[in-house]
Amino acid sequence: MPAFALLMRCAALAAAALAPALGLAAEAPSWVDPALLEAARKEGTLVIYTSVNEEEGLPIWKQFEQDTGVKVAYIRGSDSQMIGRILIENRGGRPAWDVVAVTSVQRLPAALLAEYEPPQAQHLFPSARDPARRWYGFAANYDVPAYNTRLVRPQDLPQSYEDFARKTEWAGRTVINESDTEWVVAFLDHYGESKARDLLRSLAAALKPAIVGSHLQVARTLGAGEYMVALNNYVNLTINVKLNGGPTDFWALDPIGVFYQQIGIDAQAPHPNAARLAANFILSPEGQTLLTRRGRIPTRPDVETNPPGVLQALHARKVMPSLYSPEKERKADALFKEIIVGRGR
Repeated sequence: MPAFALLMRCAALAAAALAPALGLAAEAPSWVDPALLEAARKEGTLVIYTSVNEEEGLPIWKQFEQDTGVKVAYIRGSDSQMIGRILIENRGGRPAWDVVAVTSVQRLPAALLAEYEPPQAQHLFPSARDPARRWYGFAANYDVPAYNTRLVRPQDLPQSYEDFARKTEWAGRTVINESDTEWVVAFLDHYGESKARDLLRSLAAALKPAIVGSHLQVARTLGAGEYMVALNNYVNLTINVKLNGGPTDFWALDPIGVFYQQIGIDAQAPHPNAARLAANFILSPEGQTLLTRRGRIPTRPDVETNPPGVLQALHARKVMPSLYSPEKERKADALFKEIIVGRGR
């Protein structure tokens, strides 16, 4: 490198290193609104209630801390635990959270959620945006089958659920989670109730799927070779096992149900500016890219998946957002328990 160029490079590195000590900000990320950032820094803290595990979530929000100087308090539990905690705090008149990041934000009373549209929300898939502007999808769960790549050849994969129901040689070597509401909702919407019932019954009779206690367990036992195929699972969990070296992959069949990890803002947030800034961050290209490191699926079509090409493969099929009423949820749950878990008995 020429001496002058080397000198300029060293000067630039020294300036970057000295900037924090001198109170100078590095170039702000594209999602940062300077006025909102200043107000959020005065608040000093962001409190997140979430169901995203710490291994995935903490590195993402550590980046938010570094970019903003706002300290993050990360409170993690199941969806039902977080929703229950929010409702209890609200009844007591002392809400402590700023943002909630779970799959069931839409179940909270609308009065508890601030109406807000982060600037980055305009880039999301339409179904990831609440028309009432009270929640936004920041990661997508797509429902599709998966297989162990050491036990099943790609050319042997069925290309429809009707073909899947003819794979009697996979009987007892198929696995599914103990509950799959969104998958059944997609069947109901795609086939109609009568045909959906018949097809689910055929799948259950032919494949005799083992029932396990979580979608993560489905992905891990499939990757371990305990089963040949999963009748259905979340794509991001299949990818997570694959990224960790497991011999597993997904394939897409119509219909594909999709639902979202959602972020919402407390209408009485103790730190409202930090909350707005956080929502914009997690929907931005930077936030969405951080989510993909462990296989999460972005809700923006302009952010590439990890590995590449996942969204293209999924959206080549019939994707059906699984937003439904409590009545439809009850019907789907009852069908699953009757036909898949109970084998139609």
